[in-house]
Amino acid sequence: MTGAAAASTATADLVLPFTIEDGLVRGRLVRLGPALDSILDPRHDYPLPVATLLAEICALATALAAMLKYDGVFTLQVQGDGPVPLVVADVTSEGRLRAMARFDAARLATVAAEAPALALLGKGHLAFTVDQGAGTERYQGIVALEGETLADAVGTYFRQSEQLDTAVSTAVRPPADGLGWAAQVVMIQRLPPGTGRAPILLAEEADESWRRAEILLGSLTVAELRDPTLMPEHLLYRLYHAESLVLFDPRRLVAECRCSRERVVATLTSLPAAEVPSLADADGNITVTCEFCRTDHVVALTELTPAVSP
Repeated sequence: MTGAAAASTATADLVLPFTIEDGLVRGRLVRLGPALDSILDPRHDYPLPVATLLAEICALATALAAMLKYDGVFTLQVQGDGPVPLVVADVTSEGRLRAMARFDAARLATVAAEAPALALLGKGHLAFTVDQGAGTERYQGIVALEGETLADAVGTYFRQSEQLDTAVSTAVRPPADGLGWAAQVVMIQRLPPGTGRAPILLAEEADESWRRAEILLGSLTVAELRDPTLMPEHLLYRLYHAESLVLFDPRRLVAECRCSRERVVATLTSLPAAEVPSLADADGNITVTCEFCRTDHVVALTELTPAVSP
């Protein structure tokens, strides 16, 4: 394989599931490239710190979604009182990813360019939501934004709410040297003894297996995570080749918004009829811009019910 071909494959949008320690630990490697270039399109005019934060959230959301079995939409929403008060990323069970962020430009200008993600978000929380459609119960988990990194907050949630030891390593590479955006996450979780093919071990043996897996993940460098030529399977082999590493088929991802003109019309129709005309311009058109993809959906008042026509 040529260097160019390897780089192209290495930067593809994918989730690579794996297990180590004879199935006692499961993991997911997420690598995003072209999808981020689409999500962080210049039309959003995201400052670099905001775009970098959003890229990390996209990768984390994808890794979290890949740990679950669901048929619908997984959403990671981060809210805080900082210069970036809201970041949202969601992933469908088919692997369609979208994301958006809101930011206060004036407040952002007072924050150091290299400020960590939690400094941009301020005090707040992460919310995990799984929506599997009408007739199903929505799952939601919430954890405070505590620790030094977003990965710390994610680990805290799983330890406290799900009783699952979890470790996460993340890195984002902004565009440079002719390459686009890239982000990568490696997430591992300790499974209960006897789960699946995991052997039943003494408590001390199980603890040691987890500590070894966690320490090895901690040895992963930012340079390795950002390397556009390092294949995902090669990265995992470097980490866990001596830990009974088993790789499963990768899953492809794609950046794709779910907005539509039909949904906009349905939303406008559901509003009180007396309020709708005030949303229209001088020509009698209502323009709704999707925060995720920046698409303008134009709807004429005449397309709605006669009660709201001009």
